[in-house]
Amino acid sequence: MININKINQMLEIPREVSGKVPKITIVGFEEVLIENFKGILEYEDFFARISTYIGIININGFNLKLSQMTEDDILVKGKIENIDFEKKI
Repeated sequence: MININKINQMLEIPREVSGKVPKITIVGFEEVLIENFKGILEYEDFFARISTYIGIININGFNLKLSQMTEDDILVKGKIENIDFEKKI
């Protein structure tokens, strides 16, 4: 039996490409790009809760906007104050 994780490791394929692991890119204090997200749990102009396959990402700030969204990616723009994570148990 072939282990897909070993093949991905040998081919140097990033985990976020081959699985459902989120990739979070923060640009300054004004943008957060979340790749491999699952859904939006809550959204206000000061708070966003984004569900991923391994937990929840909480973004706090001011004038938050869900700028771009695809099936897998979401871009949150605004004045980002902090980001925290709730890992699934």
